[in-house]
Amino acid sequence: MGRNTHSAPPRFSIDLHSGVPVYRQLIDQVRGGIASGSWSAGDQLPTVRQLAVDLAINPNTVMRAYRELELGGLLETHQGTGTFIANKKLEKNSPERERQLGQMAGEFAARAGAAGFTLEDLIDRLRDLLPASAQSRPTQRR
Repeated sequence: MGRNTHSAPPRFSIDLHSGVPVYRQLIDQVRGGIASGSWSAGDQLPTVRQLAVDLAINPNTVMRAYRELELGGLLETHQGTGTFIANKKLEKNSPERERQLGQMAGEFAARAGAAGFTLEDLIDRLRDLLPASAQSRPTQRR
């Protein structure tokens, strides 16, 4: 099982004032890192204890996030060696994934709207997250 030893370890940050539970912030950061390509299969995550110390949070919070990600197939824990991004192939066009994406987009738009942001604000910020090479490409509409 090839490990990426040359890439930088994943970095985490939390916002205690966001209203989002800390374990959910950790889960979202792992998923976001995988989705953006910043983290890939074989990348090692910090240990539960190390991440808890770094972020000054309870180790049980980190354990809860890691456990949920492991149950979802995104992380693998190997006793004695650590926790790694799993080598999971996602079905890009399955009906279930389309349903999940629609649900997430709706929830995200509702949260943004409740905070006073427009859909245009949201779209502009999402475009900022794209790698520079993808930002110049025309957007594809379905």
